Amino acid sequence: MQGYRFMVNRKKRLKKGIESLEEQIRLHEEKLKKAEEEDDIDIVGYYRNEIIAKKKDKEEKQRILGKGG
Repeated sequence: MQGYRFMVNRKKRLKKGIESLEEQIRLHEEKLKKAEEEDDIDIVGYYRNEIIAKKKDKEEKQRILGKGG
């Protein structure tokens, strides 16, 4: 029974992590747009890299969740 509880908790953590990453991506996209408007090349590059990294993390969590947690 404990194994089942572990899987449920893991799924909850994965889902919560995915939601958190989605929010972080959204915030970074807003900041990226502002940086682009201000023509701040260094910050634009930073936010683009952050968005790519967070999307990769999100995809990995979704892959793990899809395999059954």
